Amino acid sequence: MEHSRYWIVGGEYSDTDFQNIIPGTEQISGPFNSRDDVEEEWRRISERHRSQALMRFSIASERMMAGKTQMAAA
Repeated sequence: MEHSRYWIVGGEYSDTDFQNIIPGTEQISGPFNSRDDVEEEWRRISERHRSQALMRFSIASERMMAGKTQMAAA
């Protein structure tokens, strides 16, 4: 049987290339068991940081299979 779990990951980046996150600003939320739930929380978190141009959050998915786990950006 296969199902997915979802995570919100992000924080403040050093510049608008969004390659290097500033240490200590990392944030992880989850796991969420449904895509709808994670998207609702992602919108809430993103809106809260809307005025901060260097804050970025993404949704990552974790596909759960019998005996295996596979991570991917959603």
